[in-house]
Amino acid sequence: MNRIGYYLLYVFLAIVALFQIFPIIWLFLFSLKDNREIFAGSPFALPTEFRWENYQKVWDGGIGVYFWNSVWITAVAIILTVVLASMATFAITRMQWKLSKLVLGLFMVGLMIPIHSAIIPLFSMFLKVNLIDSPWSIVITYTAYNLPITMMILLGFYYTLPREIEEAAIIDGCSVHRMFFRIILPMTGPVISTTVIINMIYNWNEFVFVNTFISSDKYKTLTVGIQNFIGQYMTDWGAIGATLIISVLPILLAFVFFSNKVVEGISSSAIKG
Repeated sequence: MNRIGYYLLYVFLAIVALFQIFPIIWLFLFSLKDNREIFAGSPFALPTEFRWENYQKVWDGGIGVYFWNSVWITAVAIILTVVLASMATFAITRMQWKLSKLVLGLFMVGLMIPIHSAIIPLFSMFLKVNLIDSPWSIVITYTAYNLPITMMILLGFYYTLPREIEEAAIIDGCSVHRMFFRIILPMTGPVISTTVIINMIYNWNEFVFVNTFISSDKYKTLTVGIQNFIGQYMTDWGAIGATLIISVLPILLAFVFFSNKVVEGISSSAIKG
């Protein structure tokens, strides 16, 4: 490709990137307006006055609680999912036992179940064990439903890890548990980064389970808590825009910092799988 072709490619990619980031820029400007500017002015106009108090207003109005609920519920569910999926995948792909294929098939069946078709059975089960209106009902649900996709991503990498690594570790007197946590798990870092991002996007943005299982404001996450800023007679749309920016920012930052790892992990799984 000649130099003109490269320039045209860069121009095309710049235009595509602009279209991709424009909604975020528009939402940010939207969050700095009041209702009068939003409805009376042009939707693409800059704010006449940058109303940063919208962010302070929503944070003091309870978004801080919802934000930290989203953070810790998402983090705990991701840790449980990645650890359990890694251990299960290791046992299925690297250890010899009769029912390994059957167990793998049972996990993969979870990929074919519509995720929200189990709301009623889950609600009944959590009601019996007193987990309704508890954040742990959300953690358990997220972990269970993210296990199959996490295992599927890990499978291709685990299947092709060289057996010589495990044999050398066993010869050196390494136990199975120590070999997994000290040798195998660190080798899967790029693939685990991919699963972390996928799990984070789902857990952070999920709405239906939280709206169904949680009723107390002190346990609600951002996706559900934002409804509190929608009034019956009047809605502060600038405040809602600020809430949306706060909810989107962690996902954007996570992808910016881990995007290279995600690409590396997908490439590793594709090549090794």
